Amino acid sequence: MNPKVTSFFDPATWTATHVVFDRPGGSAAIIDSVLDYDPKSGRTRTDSAQKVVDFVRAQRLAVQWILETHAHADHLSAAQWLHAQLGGRIAIGAAIQGVQHVFKGIFNLEPEFATDGSQFDHLLHDGEHFAIGDLRAEALSVPGHTPACMAYRIGDSVFVGDTLFMPDVGTARCDFPGGDAATLYRSVKKLLSLPPETRLFMCHDYPPDGRGIHWVSTVAEQRQSNIHINDQISEQAFVDLRTRRDATLAMPVLILPAVQVNIRAGALPPKEANGVAYLKIPVNAL
Repeated sequence: MNPKVTSFFDPATWTATHVVFDRPGGSAAIIDSVLDYDPKSGRTRTDSAQKVVDFVRAQRLAVQWILETHAHADHLSAAQWLHAQLGGRIAIGAAIQGVQHVFKGIFNLEPEFATDGSQFDHLLHDGEHFAIGDLRAEALSVPGHTPACMAYRIGDSVFVGDTLFMPDVGTARCDFPGGDAATLYRSVKKLLSLPPETRLFMCHDYPPDGRGIHWVSTVAEQRQSNIHINDQISEQAFVDLRTRRDATLAMPVLILPAVQVNIRAGALPPKEANGVAYLKIPVNAL
Protein backbone atom coordinates (compact mmCIF):
# COMPACT_ATOMS: atom_id res chain seq x y z
CA MET A 1 0.00 0.00 0.00
CA ASN A 2 1.40 3.38 -1.00
CA PRO A 3 1.03 6.41 1.24
CA LYS A 4 -0.87 9.60 0.73
CA VAL A 5 1.41 12.56 1.36
CA THR A 6 0.61 16.20 2.00
CA SER A 7 3.54 18.53 2.58
CA PHE A 8 3.90 21.97 4.15
CA PHE A 9 6.80 24.24 3.19
CA ASP A 10 8.28 26.77 5.60
CA PRO A 11 10.02 29.50 3.55
CA ALA A 12 11.86 30.89 6.58
CA THR A 13 13.91 27.70 6.96
CA TRP A 14 13.35 26.13 3.51
CA THR A 15 11.90 23.07 5.26
CA ALA A 16 9.24 20.65 4.01
CA THR A 17 7.15 18.90 6.69
CA HIS A 18 5.40 15.80 5.42
CA VAL A 19 2.14 14.31 6.69
CA VAL A 20 2.02 10.66 5.60
CA PHE A 21 -1.28 8.80 5.96
CA ASP A 22 -3.08 5.71 4.76
CA ARG A 23 -6.47 7.29 4.01
CA PRO A 24 -8.73 10.11 5.22
CA GLY A 25 -10.05 9.14 8.62
CA GLY A 26 -7.09 6.79 9.05
CA SER A 27 -3.63 6.95 10.60
CA ALA A 28 -0.74 9.32 10.03
CA ALA A 29 2.89 10.16 10.71
CA ILE A 30 4.34 13.67 10.73
CA ILE A 31 7.92 13.90 9.48
CA ASP A 32 10.30 16.81 10.26
CA SER A 33 8.04 19.43 11.80
CA VAL A 34 8.96 23.11 12.31
CA LEU A 35 8.64 25.29 15.39
CA ASP A 36 8.90 28.92 14.28
CA TYR A 37 11.74 30.78 16.01
CA ASP A 38 12.84 34.41 15.79
CA PRO A 39 16.59 34.58 16.53
CA LYS A 40 16.40 38.33 17.11
CA SER A 41 13.89 38.13 19.95
CA GLY A 42 14.26 34.53 21.09
CA ARG A 43 10.51 34.02 20.70
CA THR A 44 8.84 30.87 19.38
CA ARG A 45 5.56 30.59 17.47
CA THR A 46 3.49 27.67 16.23
CA ASP A 47 2.13 29.10 12.98
CA SER A 48 3.81 26.47 10.78
CA ALA A 49 2.88 23.58 13.06
CA GLN A 50 -0.71 24.83 13.34
CA LYS A 51 -1.15 24.33 9.58
CA VAL A 52 -0.23 20.69 10.09
CA VAL A 53 -2.66 20.36 13.01
CA ASP A 54 -5.46 21.93 10.97
CA PHE A 55 -4.88 19.49 8.12
CA VAL A 56 -4.71 16.45 10.39
CA ARG A 57 -7.96 17.42 12.08
CA ALA A 58 -9.70 18.21 8.79
CA GLN A 59 -8.76 14.77 7.48
CA ARG A 60 -9.79 13.14 10.79
CA LEU A 61 -6.38 11.47 11.10
CA ALA A 62 -5.00 9.72 14.16
CA VAL A 63 -1.32 10.59 14.51
CA GLN A 64 0.67 7.52 15.48
CA TRP A 65 4.19 8.84 14.92
CA ILE A 66 6.05 12.15 14.97
CA LEU A 67 9.28 11.27 13.17
CA GLU A 68 12.58 13.12 13.00
CA THR A 69 15.10 12.25 10.31
CA HIS A 70 17.90 13.70 12.51
CA ALA A 71 18.65 16.47 15.00
CA HIS A 72 18.30 19.36 12.59
CA ALA A 73 20.69 22.32 12.62
CA ASP A 74 18.55 24.67 10.52
CA HIS A 75 15.18 24.67 12.27
CA LEU A 76 13.63 23.85 15.63
CA SER A 77 11.36 20.82 15.86
CA ALA A 78 7.71 21.25 16.87
CA ALA A 79 7.51 17.62 17.99
CA GLN A 80 6.60 18.35 21.61
CA TRP A 81 3.92 20.87 20.71
CA LEU A 82 2.44 18.56 18.08
CA HIS A 83 2.44 15.70 20.56
CA ALA A 84 0.46 17.85 23.01
CA GLN A 85 -2.06 18.71 20.28
CA LEU A 86 -2.37 15.39 18.45
CA GLY A 87 -0.66 12.63 20.41
CA GLY A 88 1.68 10.21 18.66
CA ARG A 89 5.07 8.75 19.58
CA ILE A 90 8.13 10.92 18.94
CA ALA A 91 10.87 8.85 17.30
CA ILE A 92 14.36 9.29 15.88
CA GLY A 93 17.31 7.07 14.99
CA ALA A 94 19.01 5.36 17.93
CA ALA A 95 22.36 6.98 17.07
CA ILE A 96 20.96 10.22 18.52
CA GLN A 97 22.60 9.08 21.76
CA GLY A 98 26.04 9.84 20.36
CA VAL A 99 24.89 13.22 19.05
CA GLN A 100 23.46 14.06 22.48
CA HIS A 101 26.75 13.13 24.13
CA VAL A 102 28.75 15.41 21.83
CA PHE A 103 26.46 18.41 22.18
CA LYS A 104 26.00 18.02 25.91
CA GLY A 105 29.70 18.77 26.11
CA ILE A 106 29.68 21.58 23.55
CA PHE A 107 26.82 23.39 25.31
CA ASN A 108 27.83 22.31 28.84
CA LEU A 109 24.24 21.24 29.46
CA GLU A 110 22.82 20.57 32.90
CA PRO A 111 24.15 17.39 34.57
CA GLU A 112 20.65 15.91 34.53
CA PHE A 113 20.49 16.00 30.70
CA ALA A 114 20.44 12.33 29.68
CA THR A 115 22.37 11.13 26.63
CA ASP A 116 20.47 7.87 26.29
CA GLY A 117 17.76 9.15 23.94
CA SER A 118 15.13 8.92 26.66
CA GLN A 119 13.69 12.31 25.65
CA PHE A 120 12.17 10.47 22.67
CA ASP A 121 9.37 7.93 22.93
CA HIS A 122 11.10 5.45 20.63
CA LEU A 123 14.57 4.99 19.14
CA LEU A 124 14.60 3.37 15.71
CA HIS A 125 17.29 1.01 14.41
CA ASP A 126 18.37 0.33 10.84
CA GLY A 127 15.96 -2.05 9.16
CA GLU A 128 13.33 -1.75 11.88
CA HIS A 129 9.74 -2.03 10.63
CA PHE A 130 6.78 -0.21 12.09
CA ALA A 131 3.19 0.51 11.09
CA ILE A 132 1.29 3.69 10.27
CA GLY A 133 -2.22 2.34 10.23
CA ASP A 134 -2.35 0.11 7.14
CA LEU A 135 1.02 1.38 5.91
CA ARG A 136 4.23 -0.57 6.47
CA ALA A 137 7.27 1.59 7.18
CA GLU A 138 10.98 0.81 7.45
CA ALA A 139 13.73 2.85 9.09
CA LEU A 140 16.89 3.16 6.98
CA SER A 141 20.09 4.40 8.61
CA VAL A 142 21.75 6.97 6.32
CA PRO A 143 24.59 8.63 8.29
CA GLY A 144 27.04 11.09 6.83
CA HIS A 145 25.37 14.48 7.23
CA THR A 146 25.12 13.55 10.91
CA PRO A 147 25.78 10.17 12.57
CA ALA A 148 22.11 9.77 13.45
CA CYS A 149 20.41 10.44 10.11
CA MET A 150 17.49 8.12 9.37
CA ALA A 151 15.35 7.85 6.24
CA TYR A 152 11.86 6.33 6.26
CA ARG A 153 10.68 4.02 3.49
CA ILE A 154 6.89 3.86 3.31
CA GLY A 155 5.39 2.05 0.33
CA ASP A 156 6.75 3.58 -2.89
CA SER A 157 8.17 6.59 -1.06
CA VAL A 158 11.28 7.41 0.98
CA PHE A 159 11.60 10.45 3.22
CA VAL A 160 15.31 11.15 2.98
CA GLY A 161 15.88 13.99 5.46
CA ASP A 162 19.05 15.91 4.57
CA THR A 163 20.91 13.14 2.74
CA LEU A 164 19.75 14.39 -0.65
CA PHE A 165 18.34 17.59 -2.09
CA MET A 166 16.70 18.06 -5.48
CA PRO A 167 19.05 17.02 -8.32
CA ASP A 168 19.96 20.62 -9.21
CA VAL A 169 20.96 21.33 -5.57
CA GLY A 170 22.89 18.17 -4.70
CA THR A 171 23.56 16.80 -1.22
CA ALA A 172 23.86 17.92 2.40
CA ARG A 173 27.02 19.19 4.05
CA CYS A 174 29.18 16.83 6.10
CA ASP A 175 31.20 19.17 8.31
CA PHE A 176 29.06 19.04 11.45
CA PRO A 177 30.35 17.00 14.43
CA GLY A 178 30.36 13.34 13.39
CA GLY A 179 29.67 14.10 9.73
CA ASP A 180 31.66 12.31 7.04
CA ALA A 181 31.51 12.69 3.26
CA ALA A 182 32.53 9.10 2.44
CA THR A 183 29.84 7.82 4.79
CA LEU A 184 27.25 10.08 3.14
CA TYR A 185 28.27 8.77 -0.29
CA ARG A 186 27.59 5.20 0.82
CA SER A 187 24.29 6.21 2.45
CA VAL A 188 23.08 7.92 -0.72
CA LYS A 189 24.09 4.93 -2.82
CA LYS A 190 22.00 2.78 -0.47
CA LEU A 191 18.98 4.96 -1.24
CA LEU A 192 19.72 5.05 -4.97
CA SER A 193 19.82 1.25 -5.12
CA LEU A 194 16.05 1.24 -4.61
CA PRO A 195 13.73 0.80 -7.62
CA PRO A 196 14.12 3.71 -10.09
CA GLU A 197 10.49 4.80 -9.74
CA THR A 198 10.77 5.20 -5.95
CA ARG A 199 9.64 8.66 -4.88
CA LEU A 200 12.15 10.58 -2.75
CA PHE A 201 10.79 13.32 -0.49
CA MET A 202 13.32 15.97 0.54
CA CYS A 203 13.37 17.78 3.87
CA HIS A 204 14.59 21.02 2.25
CA ASP A 205 14.73 22.83 -1.05
CA TYR A 206 17.08 25.69 -1.94
CA PRO A 207 16.05 26.34 -5.54
CA PRO A 208 18.40 27.96 -8.04
CA ASP A 209 17.19 31.25 -9.46
CA GLY A 210 14.19 30.83 -11.71
CA ARG A 211 12.94 27.52 -10.29
CA GLY A 212 9.98 27.14 -7.98
CA ILE A 213 10.03 25.14 -4.75
CA HIS A 214 10.04 21.35 -5.19
CA TRP A 215 10.72 18.56 -2.74
CA VAL A 216 9.92 15.34 -4.62
CA SER A 217 12.15 13.51 -7.10
CA THR A 218 12.74 9.87 -8.01
CA VAL A 219 15.66 7.49 -7.70
CA ALA A 220 16.01 7.55 -11.49
CA GLU A 221 16.18 11.35 -11.60
CA GLN A 222 18.78 11.50 -8.85
CA ARG A 223 20.95 8.82 -10.44
CA GLN A 224 20.88 10.60 -13.76
CA SER A 225 21.30 14.24 -12.83
CA ASN A 226 22.17 14.97 -9.19
CA ILE A 227 24.95 17.55 -9.49
CA HIS A 228 26.96 16.00 -6.62
CA ILE A 229 26.33 12.27 -6.69
CA ASN A 230 24.95 10.85 -9.97
CA ASP A 231 25.95 7.48 -11.44
CA GLN A 232 29.06 8.97 -13.07
CA ILE A 233 30.63 10.30 -9.85
CA SER A 234 33.00 8.11 -7.84
CA GLU A 235 33.26 8.08 -4.06
CA GLN A 236 36.59 9.92 -4.09
CA ALA A 237 35.31 12.56 -6.50
CA PHE A 238 32.31 13.12 -4.26
CA VAL A 239 34.44 13.34 -1.11
CA ASP A 240 36.74 15.88 -2.77
CA LEU A 241 33.81 17.96 -4.04
CA ARG A 242 31.92 17.83 -0.75
CA THR A 243 35.01 18.70 1.30
CA ARG A 244 35.84 21.71 -0.88
CA ARG A 245 32.27 22.95 -0.83
CA ASP A 246 31.81 22.50 2.93
CA ALA A 247 34.89 24.64 3.57
CA THR A 248 33.07 27.59 1.96
CA LEU A 249 29.77 27.29 3.85
CA ALA A 250 28.74 29.49 6.75
CA MET A 251 27.03 27.91 9.75
CA PRO A 252 23.21 27.76 9.56
CA VAL A 253 21.56 30.78 11.17
CA LEU A 254 19.65 28.67 13.70
CA ILE A 255 22.23 25.97 14.46
CA LEU A 256 22.84 27.01 18.09
CA PRO A 257 19.22 27.20 19.25
CA ALA A 258 18.07 24.37 16.95
CA VAL A 259 20.49 21.69 18.11
CA GLN A 260 19.85 22.44 21.80
CA VAL A 261 16.10 21.99 21.29
CA ASN A 262 16.21 19.13 18.83
CA ILE A 263 18.38 16.82 20.94
CA ARG A 264 15.63 17.25 23.56
CA ALA A 265 12.99 15.95 21.11
CA GLY A 266 11.71 19.46 20.49
CA ALA A 267 11.52 20.53 24.14
CA LEU A 268 12.99 23.76 25.47
CA PRO A 269 15.62 23.56 28.21
CA PRO A 270 14.30 23.40 31.79
CA LYS A 271 13.07 26.72 33.13
CA GLU A 272 15.35 28.39 35.63
CA ALA A 273 14.39 29.85 39.02
CA ASN A 274 12.78 32.91 37.41
CA GLY A 275 10.49 30.76 35.27
CA VAL A 276 12.34 31.42 31.99
CA ALA A 277 14.06 28.85 29.75
CA TYR A 278 17.45 29.85 28.33
CA LEU A 279 19.42 28.73 25.31
CA LYS A 280 23.20 28.90 25.42
CA ILE A 281 25.64 30.46 22.96
CA PRO A 282 29.14 28.97 23.30
CA VAL A 283 31.59 31.79 22.62
CA ASN A 284 34.68 30.96 20.50
CA ALA A 285 33.98 27.25 20.95
CA LEU A 286 32.86 26.23 17.45
